[in-house]
Amino acid sequence: MLADIHANLAAFTAVLADIERRGGVEEVWCLGDVVGYGPDPSQCIELLRQHNHVMVSGNHDLAAIGKLDITNFNPDAAYACRWAARQLSPEDTQYLDSLPSVIEKGDFTLVHGSPREPVWEYLVSSGGAKENFAYFKSRFCLLGHSHMPLVFKLDENGNCSSAQFSPGIGLVLSKRRMIINPGGVGQPRDGDPRASYAIYDSDGAVVKLYRVPYDIRATQTRMVRQNLPMRLVVRLQHGV
Repeated sequence: MLADIHANLAAFTAVLADIERRGGVEEVWCLGDVVGYGPDPSQCIELLRQHNHVMVSGNHDLAAIGKLDITNFNPDAAYACRWAARQLSPEDTQYLDSLPSVIEKGDFTLVHGSPREPVWEYLVSSGGAKENFAYFKSRFCLLGHSHMPLVFKLDENGNCSSAQFSPGIGLVLSKRRMIINPGGVGQPRDGDPRASYAIYDSDGAVVKLYRVPYDIRATQTRMVRQNLPMRLVVRLQHGV
């Protein structure tokens, strides 16, 4: 499971290579925003489509094809979105236009933002997460959008707790309902610039988070060549 590739081909390629080193997966679950911010939107779409996958639409995916107003985007994000739209082929546009906002896969509900507002709402607090448990029926919900690896758990008394999702520690999936964010592949925002993703082991009912170093400078160089906003370039090296 991965989210927020954001047209960062170097990061996406590094994550896919890491997945293969760990034995591969049957299916890639992409939680939205394959485009936006980064320098390689079309290439990332093409690479994703080469793999067995499912994907939900993110706000940048919809904005790049004109299906979401970018008025609420900050100026850098809006500029990058307009630039990305000009890079997409008709096939890319058709693909992004075909994406659902919600996918149900067994015990999992997949969205980009939140179950309540699948495209746009950020879930970063236990209070917001608690309200969202009423908006999906499965035991678990997977989402992205905040670019931060987080886990929200609902106990038998209806109390919601939150914790950072850390690499190397298996998250055991039990009867307790959870909302899980695997962090961002192409633009992490938790202070760690390494690409972030997770693997679900269906046999062991465990989700593990992984962090992958990639050639940040290569992505930055391509962004500069495309005249993308410098703030977007610099933030990659700091993971913010």
